[in-house]
Amino acid sequence: MPSTAVRSSSTLEAWTGDLIASLPPATGPLAPLQEQARAALSELPAPHRRQENWRFTDPALLAATSPRLLRPEQAAGTASAHLCLRLDGSADPLDGVALPAGLEPIAGAELHQRLGAVLEATGCAHHWLTQLNQAAAQQVLALRVSGVVASPLELLLPAGASDGLLPLRVLLLLEDGAELELLQVHTASGASATSLVLEAHLGRGARLRHGLLAQGHAQASLLAQCAYVQESGSDLSVVSGCAGWGLLRLEPRVNQRDGAAHTSLRGLQRVIDRQIADTHSQVTFSGPDGQLEQVHKAVADGQARSVFNGAVRVPRQAQRTNASQISRNLLLSDRARIDTKPELGIVADDVRCAHGATVSRLQQDELFYLQSRGIAADQAARLLQRAFCEEVLRELPAIAAAWRPIDRLLGEA
Repeated sequence: MPSTAVRSSSTLEAWTGDLIASLPPATGPLAPLQEQARAALSELPAPHRRQENWRFTDPALLAATSPRLLRPEQAAGTASAHLCLRLDGSADPLDGVALPAGLEPIAGAELHQRLGAVLEATGCAHHWLTQLNQAAAQQVLALRVSGVVASPLELLLPAGASDGLLPLRVLLLLEDGAELELLQVHTASGASATSLVLEAHLGRGARLRHGLLAQGHAQASLLAQCAYVQESGSDLSVVSGCAGWGLLRLEPRVNQRDGAAHTSLRGLQRVIDRQIADTHSQVTFSGPDGQLEQVHKAVADGQARSVFNGAVRVPRQAQRTNASQISRNLLLSDRARIDTKPELGIVADDVRCAHGATVSRLQQDELFYLQSRGIAADQAARLLQRAFCEEVLRELPAIAAAWRPIDRLLGEA
């Protein structure tokens, strides 16, 4: 009798084969990548729970998705004071769009040269999730950022209610001294799988403030790889808030190429019922004087499972690194489960690195205090959850407020 892990792997490998067979012939500027990735996928083992990085995460929901490209739904009109681009996997998001000063598309030979470079530098270019995306992605949103972009950029990535795979690819090149505020919004309202690969290169002194807001569906999967390379003097802030996905896999990766850069990673994932949320982050300091502030939070209820694995690499050349990594988690049910593994790999001897993890329940003294002020027990519990989550969500870009992130992620919108 085969084990569940083996069955899941075999099912996902069969699903991958069916997906590749259903894809249109490789074409367009991504054709070489599509062909390489399709060949690679036929050799790579699909993720399964015998692999350390997938030990706690069952990818069965992904294999339950129809092995075909998702057909985009009719785009709804948007009216925003800032630039708002809709990525649906097929139509050109820049068609008919007048980009503001500081943003310009990247195409031709430069696109071929730069696409995938950040993935290579962060060590995820050949991962199964990356190859899946490259095999299926039909387009890429590639933008160069120069100077300070005055207006924030919003990316809408809706999977809608259709069944199938939505592959999305984004490339951002921030020149020296460039600044950009970016909000990325994922939604799903039915069974689907969204595959995202985002890579961003921050030049010297560049600044990127990146918010990722993802509200999904119990039968939907979100597989997101966000890779960043930072040059000296750059400043990267990434804030993510995710809830509602049957399967969420988020992999942020950062490489401070020459050190002397600052990185801030803040993440929140909320899971209920039988949902699974799995975040695997990796930050590598490849030079001295780098800084990291990382806070990851999770709330788990029902029979859900939350996983966090945060790796920080500090090799010998990364002297005077200052890194802090905290994982704080709230368990609301006896049947829910949270697995957290902050991980420091330090070779340099002149560093300040700290990490810590807690898994706790709602504090009874705090509940008692609120109830003693006439607040009902269930309302008091919601208030404490809201306060727990807001520490992360308040760091999202200001334009995220229109999405009411705290209400959506708590299921109150």
